[in-house]
Amino acid sequence: MLRFVLFIPLFLFGSLANAEDPVFTTEAGAIRGYDPVAYHVEGKPVLGKPDIVLVWQDAEWHFANAVNRDTFAANPEKYAPRYGGFCAFGTSRGYKVSTQPEAFSIVDGALYLNYNVDVQKTWDKDRPGYIKKADANWATLKDEAYEPE
Repeated sequence: MLRFVLFIPLFLFGSLANAEDPVFTTEAGAIRGYDPVAYHVEGKPVLGKPDIVLVWQDAEWHFANAVNRDTFAANPEKYAPRYGGFCAFGTSRGYKVSTQPEAFSIVDGALYLNYNVDVQKTWDKDRPGYIKKADANWATLKDEAYEPE
């Protein structure tokens, strides 16, 4: 099977070459192999296919179909989860933590992932407040190494 991999030069979107772990990645790829565009267009997590891949920010992103891959390639900042796919609530608290695909929300067109659905319930109580804190923390956290729990 032919595997299509599209490389997007980092200089087009701002380099994170100095970042230690800018994207939450597992052996399945960025954000556990789930399609970031599907969250926006289908409103649910959809596992990407291992042969529909795009490399962005030194991570392999998987997609359910070529249309989603091409949509992401045209504007990755719009579709990629905030805080590199690390837990939005954890980021608001000042640390990187993993996420689960079903613990997500779309706020003002942006995808936010959380550690699990219980953490997401806390996140949902004050999304604007947590986003403000997470935005401030991400400036320094993005360059820190991720220490898996």
